[in-house]
Amino acid sequence: MMTRVGSVWHMLPQANQSRKAIWDAVNPHTGRRRIDDAFPLELRESTREQDMFIRFKNGSTWQVVGSDNYNSLVGSPPVGVVFSEYAMADPNAWAFLRPILAENGGWAIFISTPRGRNHFARLVDYARKDPDWFGQVLTVEDTKAIPMDTIARERKELRMERGDKEAEAIIRQEYYCDFDADIPGAYYGELIRSAELNGRIAEFPHVIGQPVGTAWDIGVGDSTVIWFYQLIGHKVRIINVLEGSGVGLDWYAKKLLALDYV
Repeated sequence: MMTRVGSVWHMLPQANQSRKAIWDAVNPHTGRRRIDDAFPLELRESTREQDMFIRFKNGSTWQVVGSDNYNSLVGSPPVGVVFSEYAMADPNAWAFLRPILAENGGWAIFISTPRGRNHFARLVDYARKDPDWFGQVLTVEDTKAIPMDTIARERKELRMERGDKEAEAIIRQEYYCDFDADIPGAYYGELIRSAELNGRIAEFPHVIGQPVGTAWDIGVGDSTVIWFYQLIGHKVRIINVLEGSGVGLDWYAKKLLALDYV
């Protein structure tokens, strides 16, 4: 912000989280507000508490916002966006903002702990392979941010409170950045991991000449998901999946009719 004048947003999943986690948060190591540690008062022209907004003396601005209300941010094109806890954010925010950043030569940073194999996991996988991106996964063993004896105590207490499986899932997710750790409360996490270990999660292309069945989870206020499967011998092969929301049955019908199989 000091070398390029422009607007930068720090975006959390929800706007109400932003105030607690960033704007009002106190650094326990210094006893000062985190924003005061990050942005010395000598650099600032003004600070608007209500809007969680800082204007700097060179003309740049920094603001804390939420991905849940990205539509309301229209009209103030940023040159940079930090997506914090992106695994829990609305991915539509990135889809909406990326053309703006592309147009003005801007940048984006995505930081998060995992929450299963979702949009963040796919982004990390892509970033680590594409030379135009930078992707990195750091566990607690890499950062040394928390002593191992503290994690051992956490594991012991979580086992007492949540049971062995859920305790281990939380430890693997929060401290070891394991995208395949069961999400606490997930119904099928253990079964999915077992399927993966047994080699049952792989590429299963459509077998021409065999009928394709569909299984529907119909949503009204949430997503509708359609799974496509084939019976090959005595095995069920899931070959495709379609998800949508906010659209009518005609949309799904067109999608199904456009496929290469019936």
